[in-house]
Amino acid sequence: MKQIITIQHTQSIHHTNGMVGSWTDWDLSDLGVQQAENIGKNLAKEIGGKPFVMYASDLLRARHTAEIVGRHLGIEPVLRQELRERNLGKCVGKSVQWLRENIEVQEKTIDDRMFSDAESRRDEWNRLLPFFEEIMQSNAQNIILVSHGDLLSVFNAMWLCLPAETLNDMDLFGMAGGVSWMLKDNEGKRMIRRLSDLSYMKE
Repeated sequence: MKQIITIQHTQSIHHTNGMVGSWTDWDLSDLGVQQAENIGKNLAKEIGGKPFVMYASDLLRARHTAEIVGRHLGIEPVLRQELRERNLGKCVGKSVQWLRENIEVQEKTIDDRMFSDAESRRDEWNRLLPFFEEIMQSNAQNIILVSHGDLLSVFNAMWLCLPAETLNDMDLFGMAGGVSWMLKDNEGKRMIRRLSDLSYMKE
């Protein structure tokens, strides 16, 4: 049996100032720090003392979330670039308004790129896939992943054994601070027990 808990990073400064997130290294807001503290406390009540491995995106907002949660669980996060948010190319560091006014391609399929130097969602899928296969084949039975909304949407599709092309017609997006629980049973069946549960951010 394998259990994977995914955590979408909590409120980041870019959620409040109108800037693009992507590969820009925004930190958490004050509220985001408190949300991460609450997630850590609440998770500790459920899984405290159990052996978990934690992997996190190396972008600051996810890394900071992981460090706070990990402190409550006694876990040091392992940083992996494969868990970064999708790279949106030349609009990184720009405002959302700039993105809307300068977008080069309206994305309709997973192969479209908003900008010529951006990742498509298929690029993001292909970046994540070797890491996904690594953790699925690892001996670790309990894993926590701390990442970003678009990346975790791709992860959710992979978990459900869906082909990448499914993302042309559907998404399994969460929200900032959402905690999801995945379970693979002894027969190999994969389940999502909870998807983007926001209650962990509550006091």
